[in-house]
Amino acid sequence: MKAACFDKTGGPEVIQYGDLPNPVPQPGEVLIKVAAAGLNPIDLYLRSGMIPMPSPKPYIPGCDLAGTVEAVGPNAQRFKVGDRVWGSNQGLLGRQGTFAEYAAVHENWLYATPAGFPDEQAAAGALVGITAHLGLFRYAQLQSGETVFVNGGTGGVGSMVVQQARAVGAKVITTVGSTGKSAKCKMWGADLVLNYKTDPVDDKIREFTGPNGVNVWYETQREPDFLRTIPLLARRGRMVVMAGRQAQPVFPVGQFYTKDCALFGFAMFNASPDEQRICADDLNFWYAEKKVQVPIGKRFKLAEAAAAHKFLEDNTLNKAGTLAGKIVVLP
Repeated sequence: MKAACFDKTGGPEVIQYGDLPNPVPQPGEVLIKVAAAGLNPIDLYLRSGMIPMPSPKPYIPGCDLAGTVEAVGPNAQRFKVGDRVWGSNQGLLGRQGTFAEYAAVHENWLYATPAGFPDEQAAAGALVGITAHLGLFRYAQLQSGETVFVNGGTGGVGSMVVQQARAVGAKVITTVGSTGKSAKCKMWGADLVLNYKTDPVDDKIREFTGPNGVNVWYETQREPDFLRTIPLLARRGRMVVMAGRQAQPVFPVGQFYTKDCALFGFAMFNASPDEQRICADDLNFWYAEKKVQVPIGKRFKLAEAAAAHKFLEDNTLNKAGTLAGKIVVLP
């Protein structure tokens, strides 16, 4: 099979494109013909060596995929040949990734793709959709009628937070950097969309929430400013952080605990298969009901995997601002 892989960590140039043996599904696994794979920031961190994890050599990157079951390994019972599936949590903790024509994946990390839902969107929404769901519902316990704030409403996680919060009847405030991105967020149902380049964001948040404040603050930035954000929280407000491995911000303890606030931090890959399946079931329902869409910002061929990594790196680390939505890689 054709695959993108590397033997040593480093810049995007370490990724090579070539032939590898087709994987053989082990007990509990199914073999998937990959139709689309998603690219996420964690893929960059693993490739660069920023996050050390055990990995096979050569290592195939990629967490997310969607495709069709080609073969079923011993004791795998949830899927049959011909089923369309999507999943995440690959390329982690010793598992091979998804940037290949075929992938052997344990059935615990796979979910049926809703009829008519495109493979590209299923792959693109996998990690970010599950991440958004874990933060909003497992940790922050978001309720209908509450107000959610999320940075970057057209980003990978941000777009999922906007749409999932609206799907359960919450009010949503988000920020964007352009008029075009603002229009997308409004189309998805965001109640207040602010341009962080031109709008007085904090004043507008206070004006929208009145004396109540933000119930759930979903922080997607790598350098959170707690001195700014905690005063904007409601009494018993909840803040979710899921980025910023090197960040060590100042934290206003008194303002935080005297309002009975809570802070949740999590990494999606720590969630168990059962915990992630709860997220996937809701996502599949919302996909089928057309309540959640997955914005795709850029497509690359599998042979262009190194270029895809470079493009995402330019946008996440160097803030190029040329990406709205997810990157998908197509075998």
